[in-house]
Amino acid sequence: MHGHDVPRHDVLRHDAGSQSQGSCMDSGAPLHVKGHHVHQRHFDRLVMLSDGVFAIAMTLSAVELKPESRLGESLMQVWAIPLLIYFISFFIIASVWVRHRRSLAHLRHTDTVVTVLNMMLLSLVALTPVVIRLFLTDEGGAISAGMLVYAVVMIGNYACLAAAWGYAAFVADLAPDVLRPRAWSWLLQELFVVVMFGAVAMFSLHLKLLAVLLMLVAVALRFGSVRLESAAKKLE
Repeated sequence: MHGHDVPRHDVLRHDAGSQSQGSCMDSGAPLHVKGHHVHQRHFDRLVMLSDGVFAIAMTLSAVELKPESRLGESLMQVWAIPLLIYFISFFIIASVWVRHRRSLAHLRHTDTVVTVLNMMLLSLVALTPVVIRLFLTDEGGAISAGMLVYAVVMIGNYACLAAAWGYAAFVADLAPDVLRPRAWSWLLQELFVVVMFGAVAMFSLHLKLLAVLLMLVAVALRFGSVRLESAAKKLE
């Protein structure tokens, strides 16, 4: 027998298997979709939709470049605010995407609650470039409407991230491979941003004492997040 020859009984077994598969296909027998395949398809579609919305929102940051020239202004003065709006929008949306990617990467699968919270997040992400433009071009007044709207939208973004991760990690157990201290650390990171922008909202309403109190709460949340991440590293 030559080194490349295949034993006869292996050939016969392969032919029998091929004939069996062919007969199933010819007979029109249904091919059942297993549960884990369904979950994977749901997950893949959610990821694709999410990445598409984030990409469009980042593109809209460039669309929002609308320089308005005034008599006597230099080219730098004309483009300063539009470019600032673009870069701030781009990097804020990118930071939300990084948190979103981290959460989805550790989920075994998704369910209805995660999907609904994800849709709420995407609706706010799509608004971010417009909101940041309003914030940076607001003329101000007794109450800075631009700052308030910006803070509220950012609170919504990170509240959706926190709610989705908190539900997935601690209620539905969709991320069992993440160490508990690390899961809590990530949740506190999202809540830190929520409370921090809550302080910005209070400041825009001239509730300075409440803004200071919220900032202290934010610092405590950040400190707790760092401590929990250190505990998680010791358990690895």
